[in-house]
Amino acid sequence: MTELDAWLVVAGAELGVSPDEVPSTELLDVARDVAHNVLRPGAPVTAYLMGLAVGRGADPAEAAAKIRALALSWPERA
Repeated sequence: MTELDAWLVVAGAELGVSPDEVPSTELLDVARDVAHNVLRPGAPVTAYLMGLAVGRGADPAEAAAKIRALALSWPERA
């Protein structure tokens, strides 16, 4: 078990969420792409945004794919 896995078990228990419900790989990929291509503070905010969308019925993999594509096509900063 990694430190992330352990954290998800404990934090998930506090929030009533099973670690199996957390697509951590997809979230980390999205966070990386947003942080590197858009702006660093956008990573956690985008993860929250995705959580809201999934909570409202969006497919987690589809939401991650859409956001990653958007982040990867974001105009380069000067």
